[in-house]
Amino acid sequence: MPTKTVLFVCLHGAAKSVLAAADFERLARERGLDARAASAGTEPDPEIAPRVLAELRAEGVDLRGRRPQRVTRADVERAWRVVAFSCDLGELAAAGPRVEQWEVPAVGEDFAKARAAIDARLVRLLDELSA
Repeated sequence: MPTKTVLFVCLHGAAKSVLAAADFERLARERGLDARAASAGTEPDPEIAPRVLAELRAEGVDLRGRRPQRVTRADVERAWRVVAFSCDLGELAAAGPRVEQWEVPAVGEDFAKARAAIDARLVRLLDELSA
């Protein structure tokens, strides 16, 4: 079975999508799944959110030097699933697989709560992937 990719998209491509992609890849590895994640934004910021960089780096995920990217049609077409965090993909939504909308708290307001909400949904997504 080919590697499946989940594309996580948020408005700025700097916090929720980055965190979800990193946690998805960690959880997929722990389960022995052949799956990858990508992150992007509909209106990308110039930098990944400093808190996200710091938290992930403390866990051994070093994203320094990486910049948020604008979501493209090709990104969507390559994805097994697209997860959007409170943002509209517009015409890109029709280019690929099912798009799920996940409503989670803002990372900047309550990092722990946002991450817990993301990770709870990631478990369901990984269960579906491994079924």
